[in-house]
Amino acid sequence: MAPGPVKLSDLYVPIPPASIAQQPLPKRDNSRMLVADRSSGEIRDDKFKNFPKYVRPGDVLVLNDTKAFPSHLIGVKEKGDTRIDVYLIRELQRAERLWDIVVEPARKVRIGNRVFFDGGRVYCEIIENTTTRGRIARFSYEGDMTPLINRIGLMALPQYITREHTDEDRERFQTVFAHPTKRFAIAPPTAGLHFTKEMLKALAKQGVQIVYVTLHIGQCILEPIEMEDISKYRMFSEYFEVSRDVAETVNKALKSRKNVYVVSCSTLRALESSVLTTNMLKPNRGWTDKYIFPPYDFKFNFRLLTNFHPHNSTSLVLISAVAGSELLVKSYRHAVKEGYRFFAYGDAMLII
Repeated sequence: MAPGPVKLSDLYVPIPPASIAQQPLPKRDNSRMLVADRSSGEIRDDKFKNFPKYVRPGDVLVLNDTKAFPSHLIGVKEKGDTRIDVYLIRELQRAERLWDIVVEPARKVRIGNRVFFDGGRVYCEIIENTTTRGRIARFSYEGDMTPLINRIGLMALPQYITREHTDEDRERFQTVFAHPTKRFAIAPPTAGLHFTKEMLKALAKQGVQIVYVTLHIGQCILEPIEMEDISKYRMFSEYFEVSRDVAETVNKALKSRKNVYVVSCSTLRALESSVLTTNMLKPNRGWTDKYIFPPYDFKFNFRLLTNFHPHNSTSLVLISAVAGSELLVKSYRHAVKEGYRFFAYGDAMLII
């Protein structure tokens, strides 16, 4: 008998608050790495510094080169001192000064309200509701808002990081391979945070082919899954690009039975949005709302490097489709027992 559909509660493993990483480690590649083997069901403890030992010459490493920007603005609602957290998702129309945003607390922000920033020098006015937390806002700032965002914006750290933001987060909540012209994500692909430039150079030197796709991580990380039936969740569209060179490199590796190592859930979503019925990749760009949940028929063979994720996140649901819910839960319980650091600034998980 085929197993029934996976429910959100099937993926729940309680994570002690002390296990949630509040700070990055002093060195990116000092994190631990749990290795989960899909064929045997075995798990083992390792260090991320040993990741190159799993990769062979001719294998392909696929990274997401999106760059996160300081999209979190702290404002004050007009006619009072209520703090409003505004997350900039994307600019819609510069001439009209329109932005797609997410607000917290959402119940206190309605159409017509204004939220003031920068000591009252700049404000946005809410003109439309898009989701429970989503809004479309018109800003008073004329022209390119990048200078303002750079000056007053904070990196959009997840809410489970309860400490104050620091200047260090601008560097550490960012991958070392983020492309400077692709500054459109509200968060980085967290599995990529472990890599150093030195490790990437060493991997290339040992014959690993390193390629980059782009997927600008957006509103989905701010909108948790809140229903037991995970199939009813609807993803938010995010822009992605898979170039011809990337498609050809991955296809060649697949044909020659080399391993393809996919780093981060966002990278996998970009690739799965570009697969033909022949199970080969095609060059592609555009907007994707690809939502990967179990059971899911992946179109190509890969190994996934990821982080540990909250149980109500689309990333955890994706990982359950890759590893299977039983191996995922087993791995998370083991990680809790062995003192792994969880979530964005936490340790890594390699699914082989």
